[in-house]
Amino acid sequence: MLKVMIRWLLLILVAMTIGLAGFFLSMRFADGPMGIVSGGAFSTGVVAASPSDWSFLDGREVIEFQTVAPETSRTVWLVVFEGKLYLVSGYMNTDFGKIWKQWPHYIEENNRVILRIDGKLYQQQLHRLMTGDVIAPVMLKFSEKYQLSGGSGEDLAAMIARGDTWLYQVTP
Repeated sequence: MLKVMIRWLLLILVAMTIGLAGFFLSMRFADGPMGIVSGGAFSTGVVAASPSDWSFLDGREVIEFQTVAPETSRTVWLVVFEGKLYLVSGYMNTDFGKIWKQWPHYIEENNRVILRIDGKLYQQQLHRLMTGDVIAPVMLKFSEKYQLSGGSGEDLAAMIARGDTWLYQVTP
């Protein structure tokens, strides 16, 4: 009886593993991400001109974006500060982050991205910020918006300088 139960348990585990692998593989061909699961290249949306002020996104929690090389998409946190759009990637110096967070490394090779917001596609570039006066207030806004702990603006700016978190400004 125990052998039969173990055999069924193994069969269930194998079926679940194959199912999950199939799901993640199929997402590479999907029109964008599904929650935190990366997706494929955008196949829907209308190309739009870049706004001069991104304040219309101020209340948004996440937006979708696609890297150009490779053509994969994901969702990302955002902050609008003084009309400019900023994106962030955390956990960059953790073992988990080194496995999960591949898109920042793609950006190092090719910083062009496509943002998809309300069915509109905005062709943009991401510029990594490591120093500057804007980092502390932007990171403080990220911390407040997403209830992150991290201390003062200076402490949060130090996370950027160490490379624990990568901060990007979106530009046309």
